[in-house]
Amino acid sequence: MTRRTGGVLPGGLAEAIRGTADDIAAVLRVPAPAGTGGVAGLPVPRSGWTVGEAAAHLAQANALMADVAAGHERPYGDGTPGSLAEANERALAGFGERSPGPLAEMITAQAAAFLAGVEERDPAEPLSTPLGPMRPAVLGSYLLTHMLGHGYDLALALNRPHMLDARRVGLTLPFMIEAMPRVADPAAVAGLTASFAVRLRGGPAFGVTVADGAVRTGHEPPARPDCTILTEPVAFLLLGLGRVDPWPVIARGKALGWGRKPWLAPRFPRLFRAP
Repeated sequence: MTRRTGGVLPGGLAEAIRGTADDIAAVLRVPAPAGTGGVAGLPVPRSGWTVGEAAAHLAQANALMADVAAGHERPYGDGTPGSLAEANERALAGFGERSPGPLAEMITAQAAAFLAGVEERDPAEPLSTPLGPMRPAVLGSYLLTHMLGHGYDLALALNRPHMLDARRVGLTLPFMIEAMPRVADPAAVAGLTASFAVRLRGGPAFGVTVADGAVRTGHEPPARPDCTILTEPVAFLLLGLGRVDPWPVIARGKALGWGRKPWLAPRFPRLFRAP
């Protein structure tokens, strides 16, 4: 869906990874509001983590991704959302840094280490990731997606502008399309037979088919989908990562559904459990 312009990563992905890490670091370096005693202990909305814990998780995750990009094995759960959450909590418990400044430095340094390591890989070489084998370009998309999700959380917690935009969201699609079958909620897809065309407003489209409890995805939408979903790009990613609820997004016109089964549109995000 994105063209490679040289190197292992598709055009624009390295810049998006570097820029997102820098934007997150800038959010973490904002002065603490008066009377708060620092930003590290502030709660992250829709999360059980504080700012310091979310930033520590990002620093650890970027380091893990840099190791994977360098060709190292890093076991981390069994690929299911529940096991990944448990692995996150164990890793946080063994990592004491919670100060935003040092964590900002770690986040940017490990993003740079990832970019240096991934360019040494064969573009077709599968690498072992927490969500299973992925080609380096998809791994880069995974790293960007993860940083955008938690970067959004940190910006929201600290009342700062977030770093999501249509260009960066478009670069998350290789990972999102590959990951959807791996993070489908068995209870949510059980008994459902449906095909979806998902289109980002002003951008690309892809297809999702659900049948017999299994989810299949493709980089082209089906010719005759049961439900077509058109979403504003940032809303798409926030829905996909479980950061917002479908109905308010639909009410604001940021997501529309039509076709033979338009009522499936609000149900679509709930077919998946964000890792």
